[in-house]
Amino acid sequence: MEQQAQIVACPGCLVPPPASASPPAARSNAQIALSLPTIHCQACIARVEQALERHPNVNAARVNLTLRRVMIDAEPDVTAAHLADLLRAEGYEAHELDMASLTQTDTDLIGKDLLMRLAVAGFASMNVMLLSVAVWSGATDVTRDLFHWISAAITLPAIAFSARPFFANAWRALSARRLNMDVPISLAIVLALVSSLWETWLSGAHAYFDAALTLTFFLLAGRWLDARTRAVARSAAEELTALEVPRALRFCNGDWVETPVAQLVVGDRLLVRPGARVPVDGTVLDGRSELDRALLTGETMPVAVQTGDGLCAGELNLTGPLTIVATAVGADTSLHRLAALVALAEGGRARYTSLADRAAKLYAPGVHILSALAFAGWWLWSGDLRLALNIAAAVLIITCPCALGLAVPAVTTAASGRLFRKGVLIKNATALERLSEVDTVVFDKTGTVTQGVPHPLNWGDISRPAQRLAFALAQGSSHPLSQAICAAAQAGGLHPADVAQRRENPGRGIEAIWDGRRVRLGRPDWLGVQDDSGDLVVALDMGDGAAVQLRFSDHLRAGSAELVAALQRMNIAVRLVSGDRPSAVQQVANRLGIDDWQAEVPPEGKARIIADLQQHGHKVLMVGDGLNDTAALAGAHVSISPASALDAARVAADIVLLGHDLGPVADSLLIAKQATRRIKENFRIATLYNVVAVPLAIAGLATPLIAALAMSASSITVSLNALRLRGRS
Repeated sequence: MEQQAQIVACPGCLVPPPASASPPAARSNAQIALSLPTIHCQACIARVEQALERHPNVNAARVNLTLRRVMIDAEPDVTAAHLADLLRAEGYEAHELDMASLTQTDTDLIGKDLLMRLAVAGFASMNVMLLSVAVWSGATDVTRDLFHWISAAITLPAIAFSARPFFANAWRALSARRLNMDVPISLAIVLALVSSLWETWLSGAHAYFDAALTLTFFLLAGRWLDARTRAVARSAAEELTALEVPRALRFCNGDWVETPVAQLVVGDRLLVRPGARVPVDGTVLDGRSELDRALLTGETMPVAVQTGDGLCAGELNLTGPLTIVATAVGADTSLHRLAALVALAEGGRARYTSLADRAAKLYAPGVHILSALAFAGWWLWSGDLRLALNIAAAVLIITCPCALGLAVPAVTTAASGRLFRKGVLIKNATALERLSEVDTVVFDKTGTVTQGVPHPLNWGDISRPAQRLAFALAQGSSHPLSQAICAAAQAGGLHPADVAQRRENPGRGIEAIWDGRRVRLGRPDWLGVQDDSGDLVVALDMGDGAAVQLRFSDHLRAGSAELVAALQRMNIAVRLVSGDRPSAVQQVANRLGIDDWQAEVPPEGKARIIADLQQHGHKVLMVGDGLNDTAALAGAHVSISPASALDAARVAADIVLLGHDLGPVADSLLIAKQATRRIKENFRIATLYNVVAVPLAIAGLATPLIAALAMSASSITVSLNALRLRGRS
């Protein structure tokens, strides 16, 4: 303890405030964010908000069910830890989020931007179409020219604003000396405007203002539908950072002072209270406790720690206070290294080439060549530059980039709606395409194929007095096995026995006095009981020398056995990879019929297994729910996470299961294959329209009316084909 006293206090704590200092200004209200990973319905929202708003110093609380987060406006003296404890007392898991790490995502901004541009294009196209109807109905000479000039005045600013995403993407592609779908789209829009302005200036009969706006509107609708299929998602690496403990109790000038984690340095002495997460990597200086490492390693059993043991940031302290010395802070902690691994894995998956991009590689050069040949042929044959330019613009417009632009988002929107009704939320634009290619599925164990909550196996085999005594000893403990005992007792309508002098021994168990005897509930070795079964076991000493053993098991998640059987029938390889003990993993693997399983795999090991499988040509679907799964979820070809998972796992995944049943995963695989077939059919439909329409354009027969009708017909056909997917059972 002498060595501990030599730790230097922070300089700021040693400097007294000047006597003349003015009183501090009034503090503004505290804005607190809490992550609520276990909420799942409107009843949860109401209960959480009501519990928080009953607090006298909380002004307002609003829950976001999609993000599973509550934003709280409170008085300055209210702490996040206190509010989190209040919600835990209501039965909800709660973790503080760092407000500085929570920012609006690019996905939010892109969706709003596209919707605004879509609205402008739609409004402008309706007005120009009204003017065009008059021209198509026979308006001539001055009236026709006036309508064309009014159309130009509406179209030019509307196109400059609405079509900017296409122009920007096309410019980036051309700057990189490549072609994408936006190059012919942009060229078609520009040529339509140039030829229309030329025709208007020369009092020509035809102008393509309406076609240019309609093309822009349909394509923006496709882009917006594409963005709409994705849930609001942040980078998983940013979410991991937000889940870190923002403040810690540091020993400073003889007292424990709440300090931002960003200000901690190696060597600081910190206090980690029961129920709190470890803020940094460190070593225990004083105290005994048990740590819940399930989110980091997948271990179902809490791990006992004492003086000299190492801790990692993010672990949950369960039973006793710990004094630790920081050995790694900031970017050097294990949690930050995991975040970096996730970010790296996400970057690798982003290189996937979608079906639309692959189609663009064939479509764009073909359209440009056809348009150039039509321009050159008509100019050489007629010598009329104006006529050649009009026909080249007609070829670009009528070749239906609109239908190709809708081919993917129309299908993904229909498929996403069908899956949503089954309790599956698609977050990523290319997730369905990647899901259709899967040939291997890797499952996490704890909280994924199992419920992650222990249940007593032999509760009914022990006597009623033993049940009541175990209930009395387990009450008030945050240990997961104690909570399982309480749940079983309450379900049976039991009342706890009358015990006195109840005391929890960190890392061992609970003891008390009952009927004049010393009774204990805890680790078998603490009670002198030998147990080599590898099961989850708690021993109960009723003071008579004969210990009663309570055995626990983690129930399988609903639908997990059926899902594994369905995958095996589909000839998809199934693997179980967990950080838990071999005996626990083998037991679950046997119950599910999985032959290929691995235990005691760390987070980086899971990511490495996924990477090795994919290097050998496998397309891997990863299904997981914990912090230890985030790198593997981000690195897999496609990934799924249950809604009950930690925020970081949900945002790392491409697909989220909204219910508790794993059965919809098999439906997702089948629907993904159907969706991919529909996308390819839509490409063929668009190609067929081009085969019919291009000769008309090249022959000079594609008037603006024909171009508009062809675009609309192809777009409607593609959309109807996509709706066939929505209507299937």
